[in-house]
Amino acid sequence: MAGNTRANMFIAAWLCMILASGVIFASPAYIAIGAPIGLAGAALFVLAFARVEEPKPMSEKDIRDWAPESGELPDGAEGSIMYRIDTTLDEPVRTSVLCGKCGELTWVDGKRPQTFICPGCDTMLWDKPEDEEE
Repeated sequence: MAGNTRANMFIAAWLCMILASGVIFASPAYIAIGAPIGLAGAALFVLAFARVEEPKPMSEKDIRDWAPESGELPDGAEGSIMYRIDTTLDEPVRTSVLCGKCGELTWVDGKRPQTFICPGCDTMLWDKPEDEEE
């Protein structure tokens, strides 16, 4: 599989090193065969360790169907109500608001609204424009 290149390189490196040690320990006369296999295994191991996996892009369906985890959040500092806001970066731009008090997950079209009252528990979560927040 193309997506598992790094894992495949680690497996191949370990197999080369195990095979090389087996060949060399079977008979020291075979060191001319085992040494290059062992060196190739070591080189593969270093390459696999240094390789950075490219993130797999999400499909249009995955982006469209994404939703944050829902559930109640712990109380904030001095008993304040916590909330979580997630806004998609790709079209269609949608914002989800998770109320920490009741666990209600609400979707709003567009970016973060300037004020928000949770429809589940009628609690005002914020009443400030985004630019004024600290």
